[in-house]
Amino acid sequence: MQKLTERIDDLKQRIAAWGKRIRRYTERSTRFNQNRLFQSDQKRLYKSLERPMVSGTGPVPNQADTVAFWRSLWSEPVNHNEGPWTVRVLRPWTPSP
Repeated sequence: MQKLTERIDDLKQRIAAWGKRIRRYTERSTRFNQNRLFQSDQKRLYKSLERPMVSGTGPVPNQADTVAFWRSLWSEPVNHNEGPWTVRVLRPWTPSP
């Protein structure tokens, strides 16, 4: 069981490292493009900085509809398939007596 938690922690650290790497790349790319645009066309750079950043497309969903959707989704009980494959997956991580 301890090996499983160590493996989970290792994977979480790898995911965090990849996230930081992607964030650094994105920030560097944005900075590079803004610097290049500043050198070539300052007016267009300042106009792009004044515009709000759009993260999604389409209309924003109503809060009540969103709450109702998630409430209905999470309130239903789910029966997961506890087939023999779970034993094969967990076997390497179970401590031997």
